[in-house]
Amino acid sequence: MGIHESGENYLETILLLEKKNGTVRSIDIATELDYSKPSISRAMGILKENGYIRMERNGDIHLTEKGRNRANSIYERHRLITEYLMRALGVDEKTADEDACRIEHVISEASFEKIKDWVKG
Repeated sequence: MGIHESGENYLETILLLEKKNGTVRSIDIATELDYSKPSISRAMGILKENGYIRMERNGDIHLTEKGRNRANSIYERHRLITEYLMRALGVDEKTADEDACRIEHVISEASFEKIKDWVKG
């Protein structure tokens, strides 16, 4: 089953919180995204069911290999699109970051590869 934009946002958030805090719990995600605990709980159930995360008895959330690969891919898109918007087009950082968060989910692989080449070139 594919994953929707909201699921990708959750995976990216888990990855970033893990890098920042070392461990991730539902409350951390709720606080970061300003979502309700029931919304997070439902989303974590879906991500777990689809093999993207595993949850420990103590509430810790861990990305599976599948989840980590997807989260890293989304985060790479976010970073490179943000950088492209700022460097190539002169968009301010806040706007570039917000726009990249939306673009990263819908951009084609071909277009993303061109942006990636430009940024890294």
